[in-house]
Amino acid sequence: MKTYFVYILKCSDDSFYTGVSSNLDLRVDQHNSGLRSDSYTFKRRSVELVWSESFNKADQAILWEKKIKGWSRRKKIALIEGNWENLILFSKNYTQFGNRIEK
Repeated sequence: MKTYFVYILKCSDDSFYTGVSSNLDLRVDQHNSGLRSDSYTFKRRSVELVWSESFNKADQAILWEKKIKGWSRRKKIALIEGNWENLILFSKNYTQFGNRIEK
């Protein structure tokens, strides 16, 4: 059975890049080597792997990649840090709670 990874890289400009791959080590090396000059990480090298999760099905991994890409920076940081309390807090509906959450 093939394994797929959703991953978050921290870039040299302190931004995050989220991706999916079936070969995590190779993919991180590719980001750092700058194979494609039109990629997000090319001008933001070097990158560091700060979080990953494995999946048995490609469609599940792609679904999670898309979800995480839509998250706020502070929610991604909570995931990276394993801070489940903040992850839940930052998932609250802003139309209901407003932007009163400090971070």
